[in-house]
Amino acid sequence: MSKRTKKQAFTNVEVLDAGAKGKTIAKAPDGKVIFLSNTVPGDVVDVQTFKARKAYYEAKATVFHKLSDKRTTPACEHFGVCGGCKWQDMGYEHQLFYKQKEVTNNLTRIGHIELPEITPILGAAEQYFYRNKMEFSFSDSRWLTLEEVQSDADLGDRNALGFHIPGMWDKILDIKKCHLQADPSNAIRNAVKQFALDNNFEFFNTRNQTGLLRTMMIRTSSTGDVMVVIQFFKEDEAKRILLMDFLAETFPQITSLQYIINEKANDTIYDQEVVCYKGEDHIFEQMEGLKFKINAKSFYQTNSDQAFELYKITRNFAGLTGDELVYDLYTGTGTIAQFVAKQAKKVIGVEAVPDAITAAKENAQLNGINNVEFFVGDMRHVFNDAFIAAHGLPDIIITDPPRDGMHKDVVQQILNIAPKKVVYVSCNSATQARDLELMDAMYKVTKTQAVDMFPQTFHVENVVLLERRSF
Repeated sequence: MSKRTKKQAFTNVEVLDAGAKGKTIAKAPDGKVIFLSNTVPGDVVDVQTFKARKAYYEAKATVFHKLSDKRTTPACEHFGVCGGCKWQDMGYEHQLFYKQKEVTNNLTRIGHIELPEITPILGAAEQYFYRNKMEFSFSDSRWLTLEEVQSDADLGDRNALGFHIPGMWDKILDIKKCHLQADPSNAIRNAVKQFALDNNFEFFNTRNQTGLLRTMMIRTSSTGDVMVVIQFFKEDEAKRILLMDFLAETFPQITSLQYIINEKANDTIYDQEVVCYKGEDHIFEQMEGLKFKINAKSFYQTNSDQAFELYKITRNFAGLTGDELVYDLYTGTGTIAQFVAKQAKKVIGVEAVPDAITAAKENAQLNGINNVEFFVGDMRHVFNDAFIAAHGLPDIIITDPPRDGMHKDVVQQILNIAPKKVVYVSCNSATQARDLELMDAMYKVTKTQAVDMFPQTFHVENVVLLERRSF
């Protein structure tokens, strides 16, 4: 066995810190960093390594000698197997501390930028049942826990309706109760599974591409709307009608009941026809008097309450007076653009996804907002000199890119046109920091505010205000 893969054990190791992607950090006797996935800072443990690299080990704690005072009892029975809420065993105040620390470290160590006084992270009022969208997968060969594998007991049927095991595309953990989405989510999921079992519906097998029931999506909103979308692998009219009628009768609160017949190898729905079976083909979300129409394929922030807080911070950082031309880059369905529009002279939104721009235009019309315009196209190609000549030099740019951050050509174009302010909203402070370093010669970071959109996880959003330096 090579030196790089040889397993090692270390005893009485103190867990020192939390790092990126939910890993915790310890130090080995040889000085290398140890990355762990099943500990909390402050634990003292024995560890077994399973990967060795030049500067670090990846390992798992096998014996706990001392439990950290930062620990708390996880609420969910599936914690530790389901990968959705990796920080459920850490007190919420400590989750916030480490999220804030990660953002600050990224901005200073990756971005090498001077920071203003840090505004404390904005925690969430609701630490459970905060998501407005969940996607569940059916499987005819559910994931077995170690206890089940070692047990002699009859395991019963192997059907599951739940979540993918982390890193395993074909393994589904059966979920009894999820603490991320409020009622009636758990009731709907459990009822659908039981009905399918009672009526001999075939659950999907990803490897063999067989079965009938594939996925289920549940969306809820602050207005009380509920959307359920069932994805079938093939058409079986009798069974499809049986299940859809059962849902409609059992859960009259469902305002949008839809289905998809998807016979292709993957279960992505963006190239599929979504059929409305009962009710509307959309639900509505509401924010500060604005209504947003959301269909099965729409992107909308998955934590509605914290999205409202995030947008208020973004608007506040922009400091609009009513005279500004604002560009909203990576506008998505135009939620931020419409949220700031009443305090701006005009807002121009740009987005690469055509369906998102269609939704943005529809929602602006629905809300009677006349000072917004939306354009579709790849940001690095659309956001060019001709576009700016046609629509005007922006006073303020708001940018909310995907996790990869902004393309360097987009950053360069911002520098070329040099608006007075840039408000940068990010779901990945590492790529945000990379982009901020590129802008540091021209822009000074004058405000930064982290927002916790996803309690019990290591994910965090961050908003930064950049103001043009005077020369």
